[in-house]
Amino acid sequence: MTAQKGRDLLLKLDSDGSGTFETIAGLRTHSLSFNAQSVDITHQESAGAWRELLAGAGVKSANIRGAGIFKDAASDAKVREYFFNSTIRNWQIIMPQFGIVSGPFQIISLEFSGEHDGELTFELALESAGQLTFAGV
Repeated sequence: MTAQKGRDLLLKLDSDGSGTFETIAGLRTHSLSFNAQSVDITHQESAGAWRELLAGAGVKSANIRGAGIFKDAASDAKVREYFFNSTIRNWQIIMPQFGIVSGPFQIISLEFSGEHDGELTFELALESAGQLTFAGV
């Protein structure tokens, strides 16, 4: 992947389950991380006492973090509702020169902050809640 602007990473939500994704906020910072747990199958006769792992096993997950400002009152209300109800919805993470990651996520953290002479900002964190798909560019 070549260098690209950080603002090109977009976070979109399918708020009604119709498959139509909309940008919910003006994110200023965002990150996406993929994780895979390993399954250790090391035993007494492992060569040289080196750890052995079981291929294709373990749990995969993805985490998304973002911070910014809500684009309107409706998107603010939607995110708060999904957080307080522990709602799982389909989200898309779009990285133009990499691809699109789609699937179910749950908002696990929602924080608000602001300076006395500035705007109200928020931070949210989402965790994958099922199988994700990846469509490369």
